[in-house]
Amino acid sequence: MRVPSTEVQNHFGKYLKYVEAGEEIFVTKSGKDIAEISPCRDADTVREERSEYRSSSDWVTYEEFLELTEASEQRFELIDGVIYNLASPSYKHQHVVGEIYGTFYNWFKRNTCEPLTSPFDVTFFKEKNNICVVQPDIVVICDKDNLDENDKYQGTPTLVVEVLSSSTRNKDMLKKLELYKQCGVKEYWIVDPFNEHILVYSFENNDIINNKSYLKQAHQTVRSEVFAGLEADLQDVFA
Repeated sequence: MRVPSTEVQNHFGKYLKYVEAGEEIFVTKSGKDIAEISPCRDADTVREERSEYRSSSDWVTYEEFLELTEASEQRFELIDGVIYNLASPSYKHQHVVGEIYGTFYNWFKRNTCEPLTSPFDVTFFKEKNNICVVQPDIVVICDKDNLDENDKYQGTPTLVVEVLSSSTRNKDMLKKLELYKQCGVKEYWIVDPFNEHILVYSFENNDIINNKSYLKQAHQTVRSEVFAGLEADLQDVFA
């Protein structure tokens, strides 16, 4: 991102948040680059720690988040006022996503609902001043009438799938679990490619009403609670 020096001087705190999220800031003067503000090597660790202990001035607003995403080529999520930089996924991660999406695609062919894969923004209005934006690995949407004039989705997915990676484990298992529970998602699959198991959470009235664990080692088949008949063989998912 390139920003004029006067803009950086006047809004340094805002751009520091962007750097913390992993965005490089090139400071310009008279159209030329004069300085660079880059994230440190341990930016991810620092960001995870600071997300639990922040002052109100550290809170990234929805408007600031939109400004960052429009100016950057990187992918980000915004959860509870904290920006998360989405790293490039591994082969194993994408293989698992592909296996599950393939199963979903075939199953939903004759259904009014539709599975979609990341990158696909989903916006949740958690509270009045807490708008969160995430890019789940897979979503199943049943409310395609909630597309705005720019063809952007403004609804709530019925089912969400997140495949864990080393950098997203805590976020997916804690922060996103709470986010999806509070914001109207009906079912959440947490897929662990390292231990080869899947957790399925069912939500109702902003509460967990059921959760089940499925293991490849036990030759199990994961089954959806909200879509009767939707299932995936873990031998294929973790092949």
